[in-house]
Amino acid sequence: MSFELSFASKALRDCCESAGKAERIYGQEVARKLRHRIADLVAANRIEDLLAGNPREINGAEMAMDLCDGFRLVFCPGHTTIPHLESGAINWSKVSRIKILRIENSND
Repeated sequence: MSFELSFASKALRDCCESAGKAERIYGQEVARKLRHRIADLVAANRIEDLLAGNPREINGAEMAMDLCDGFRLVFCPGHTTIPHLESGAINWSKVSRIKILRIENSND
């Protein structure tokens, strides 16, 4: 079972699903890495399966994966009820739905 993906906006979904659109907005190399990271998410069964892109928790409720040239893909759990640990942190091992929030330049 792989992650179920959703997107924060139609424009973001279009960018993630269209190589041409992503290349026009971010350039060829960032668009190529974006396609790879989306494929990694679709292929993974759990967060621990993600290796490429240095996946890491940011802002306490989001994760980021590096693309290149300072860009990163940011996502959060896409569940109506987010699974939490007793500590209050997100239980990423129980996350099966991912919501892609944005593509950002972490150098800004």
